Amino acid sequence: MSNVVSRLTGNSRAAQKLKGMYSICSAHPWVLAAAMSQALADDTPLLIESTSNQVDQFGGYTGMKPADFVRFVHLIADRVGLPRERIVLGGDHLGPNAWRQLPAEEAMKRAEALIAAYVSAGFTKIHLDTSMACQGDDERLPDDVVAERAARLCAVAEAAADDKGERQRPVYIIGTEVPVPGGAAEELETVEVTHDTAALDTVAVHRDAWRKRGLDAAWERVIALVVQPGVEFDHTKVVDYKPELATELSGVLGRLPGMVFEAHSTDYQKPEALAALVRDGFAILKVGPGVTFALREALYALAEIEDELLASDVRSNLRAVVEKVMLEKPGNWQKYYRGDEQQQRLLRTYSYSDRVRYYWSDPEVDAAAQKLVSNLSNRKIPENLLSRYLPEQYWQLRRGELDGTPMSLIQGKVRDVIGAYAAACR
Repeated sequence: MSNVVSRLTGNSRAAQKLKGMYSICSAHPWVLAAAMSQALADDTPLLIESTSNQVDQFGGYTGMKPADFVRFVHLIADRVGLPRERIVLGGDHLGPNAWRQLPAEEAMKRAEALIAAYVSAGFTKIHLDTSMACQGDDERLPDDVVAERAARLCAVAEAAADDKGERQRPVYIIGTEVPVPGGAAEELETVEVTHDTAALDTVAVHRDAWRKRGLDAAWERVIALVVQPGVEFDHTKVVDYKPELATELSGVLGRLPGMVFEAHSTDYQKPEALAALVRDGFAILKVGPGVTFALREALYALAEIEDELLASDVRSNLRAVVEKVMLEKPGNWQKYYRGDEQQQRLLRTYSYSDRVRYYWSDPEVDAAAQKLVSNLSNRKIPENLLSRYLPEQYWQLRRGELDGTPMSLIQGKVRDVIGAYAAACR
């Protein structure tokens, strides 16, 4: 893995310290600041990725284009004190996903523009995801079609890197068995682990597609294959990693020198499972909803503390504001959360897919969150009250690891999640 980390980070010292890398897939500034604080504490690089629906050439759901996201991340890093060169920026699920309703050729042209924008902005880890069918395609695309489209996008990335004139060339992630971003919408009991022969076939068909386009030099920078190691989550359950089910898949890496596996949907895995994944070659661990789930837990706990301490006329009423906005603007949750009114109400807050995360940037929700932090910044939160609502942060405060301000408590809660990933990767 150290060789892959070196190619990813350009930092041999960091490669010696890491046996894996976790990837923070979030655009929330408080989550990113917490991740940067963790990287500072560990003296390691930090991999931050934006997904194709968060950030694209039109703005995505965050309103940011790739260059905007780079500036956004760098400004947070400057504030936290993490050197910019310690940050690796990646693009996740880059391909025609957002335009699947269009004919394939039109969707691919938009995907080409997306790839070019990412590479031109300075993203160096590029996940080429062409696994989804577009209008007029068969429901399940053959591997050779997926590979040809991925190679086509790789050629665009290479041209954009040439135009940029950077010495550090992009590294690539490939794969046809790509989990659905954000977790499964249906209830799960188990998920099928990628078959070892399927992994080898995927690499072979992609290598042939690269060779046909004269991309042999770029192929040397394909560092990881997305596979399914048997981890996933739905709205209320987590499918835990079982190493014994992935033994044959792990053995494939011995035949793929210079490559590791990238594991998506690792959110909510137990710390020992994360460590086992890295040990077994799933050395890039993606986490997204898991960190914003922790953010929501922290904010709602602080809102409970606010209710205890402040008069009703000055409270932020954050939780009520979030619920109101989600009901007024149901587009980001309604088609995912099934059941009766009570079941949907619970899922809006507690689903592992954490579709609350799409609402933190809403002006009304953001104003309430800022008011909550401001309200509690103006008074000391009693330790014994903190013990009731944020017990782990209570002990962190007692040990002198936090200063007790609302933002330190929020970051402490998020770092409870990130810290497990950091430990698994060291």
